[in-house]
Amino acid sequence: MAIQPHFTRTKDDAAVKLVCDALAARFGDRFTTGQALREQHGHTTTSMKNQIPDGVVFAESSEDVSEVVTLCHSHDVPVIPFGTGSSLEGHLNAPFGGISVDLSRMNAIVDVQAEDLTCTVQAGVTREMLNSYLRDTGLFFPIDPGADASIGGMAATRASGTNAVRYGTMKDNVVSLKAVMPDGQIIQTASRAKKSSAGYDLTRLLVGSEGTLGIITEVTLKLSGIPQSVTGGICNFPDLESACNAVILTIQCGIPVARIEMLDELQVKACNGYSKLDLAERPTLLVEFHGTEGSVAEQVELFSDIVTECGGSDFRWASKAEERSKLWAARHNAYWAAHELRPGAKGLSTDACVPISRLAECVAETQKDVAETGFIAPIVGHVGDGNFHVLLLLDPDSAEEQAKAETFLGRLAHRAIAMGGTCTGEHGIGQGKMKYMVEEYGPALTYMAAIKQAIDPKNIMNPGKILPSVD
Repeated sequence: MAIQPHFTRTKDDAAVKLVCDALAARFGDRFTTGQALREQHGHTTTSMKNQIPDGVVFAESSEDVSEVVTLCHSHDVPVIPFGTGSSLEGHLNAPFGGISVDLSRMNAIVDVQAEDLTCTVQAGVTREMLNSYLRDTGLFFPIDPGADASIGGMAATRASGTNAVRYGTMKDNVVSLKAVMPDGQIIQTASRAKKSSAGYDLTRLLVGSEGTLGIITEVTLKLSGIPQSVTGGICNFPDLESACNAVILTIQCGIPVARIEMLDELQVKACNGYSKLDLAERPTLLVEFHGTEGSVAEQVELFSDIVTECGGSDFRWASKAEERSKLWAARHNAYWAAHELRPGAKGLSTDACVPISRLAECVAETQKDVAETGFIAPIVGHVGDGNFHVLLLLDPDSAEEQAKAETFLGRLAHRAIAMGGTCTGEHGIGQGKMKYMVEEYGPALTYMAAIKQAIDPKNIMNPGKILPSVD
């Protein structure tokens, strides 16, 4: 079985004009073909080329999205969903033109079912907006990818982040979805029941599909109780391997750490300058424990022993919220802080994820690769689940550096896959990592293609993403 040739397509300018005229008549000033807005709705986060859509429509309801998709389906015009624009692998690009459906105005919190530990939100609600709304309920939504991403976008890219080691990723925290399918039909994928053995799991099918199977318009989420006690800490190590070994031991000992993040010495230097900190410029772990006061104290003691065993030092704890917030703000600002290491450079961010037992080896080989290529490239990671990130700081005008970077990215992806891991733990595939899908999935990729063809035979839903055109 082979991926079918319908995954390549050409642009029909006459059909696009007809659709744009119809959308302008229907949505008025909620539809635009202005150059600046179209460019903003292409891919702008990294050095990948911006491929702009032909028009942008600002949806305010599932019914709006359905109208747009129905019209585009009738004329074979591509549709690209847009949340906040924070994705990193070209998910938002329009390589065949088409219509960008901006969901940012769909920002209503539909319902909070506190007794069931669930809530339902429109796709444009951001994680910070949701947690601000939930604050007085004693509940919170734990998935934290760093950027204030939209819930719909987080579901579409199967996001995770700093809390994933304890609370899981989006696939573990999405109960049900409302989505607009390629023919414009609005569907609900599941009920709010805690479990079900009825039928195919369409919720998990759409989570992580990156807009290639449908557009997510509402999400029902699992919530967690705000912990009674939260304690954060920071420690440093003589080298990255020692830091990774401390992480591995922590996970293998079953310590229920909520967050465990790693920064290499270069990233610590960047954070010190950008966030006005005075951290020792050595490989560093940031950790956080959630629970009762007693359980957190026990976790802290166990983790302290592991740090000492692995050669860690300069151990500091922060139980006050403002102290923890300052540390985590520095971690979340790591992307922008790193750019200060090479002013004028363009950041190319990538990630990989391996089984926890191979983490130290994979990070060490990657750091060696960075040194040999001569790149300025800090490493950070959600290392509790084997996931780490590399940010290559490149001269945007240097074709030579870009070519070297592509070679480096390929080596990292091949390394992770060879170790039983994946080319991406949370950034997603988009356009940037399609080339590794055959290696990672082999014959299973043909069944993904079969699902795509069955659901979206016209290939209008975010075409040119995830599935490469191969024989």
